[in-house]
Amino acid sequence: MKLLKIFGKLLKWFTIVMGILFTIYMLNLDMKLVGWLYKWLNKFHDRRDGERDVAF
Repeated sequence: MKLLKIFGKLLKWFTIVMGILFTIYMLNLDMKLVGWLYKWLNKFHDRRDGERDVAF
């Protein structure tokens, strides 16, 4: 009986996680996040002044 409860909880969490991952995959949310991060990083690096830049 205790084993059945543990299996039920594992199945429940597995289903929730797979549902979330499937939604992220189908809506392409991972690449949308990467695109937003790329734009934000470009704004951050374009804002820096040349005097503080590292010179080799």
